[in-house]
Amino acid sequence: MTTTSEILDAARTSLLGVPKEGLGEERSSRWRGERIVRVGDAWHVGVLLLTDDRVLATAEILRAADPGRRGYTADSARARAARRQLALRGGFGEGDVVHVGWSVLDADAVDAGGSSGPLALIDRVPSVRWSPTGGYVPLSDYLRERIALIADI
Repeated sequence: MTTTSEILDAARTSLLGVPKEGLGEERSSRWRGERIVRVGDAWHVGVLLLTDDRVLATAEILRAADPGRRGYTADSARARAARRQLALRGGFGEGDVVHVGWSVLDADAVDAGGSSGPLALIDRVPSVRWSPTGGYVPLSDYLRERIALIADI
């Protein structure tokens, strides 16, 4: 049986040369105020984020931007613009993709027969749930398909 870690390592090798996206965390201080700062980089592969040594589950994805002066028809649009500005204030460049609220997944727990976030061992096959209501698909197939889409293989 191929382990989850082996599948993820193979995916990382396939992604070499593909640009990574920023990982951000919210920070607050008296002097610098609210902001989202860079804490690393990862490849965004569907519902997963792959760093050089970890696998993470995606959460909020935004693009750093200055909201400028705009009228908003919805409070949710205003709040999203404010979040984009927090990333800009935290040091991300204008237009950079930022992943916030991600969580670390445990590949060893999956290989032991458990689950971690969208990852699980289904019939002894490392698998991923690609949406909250979707079913599980084999992790190796999922990664191969997603990497082909982002790497133009």
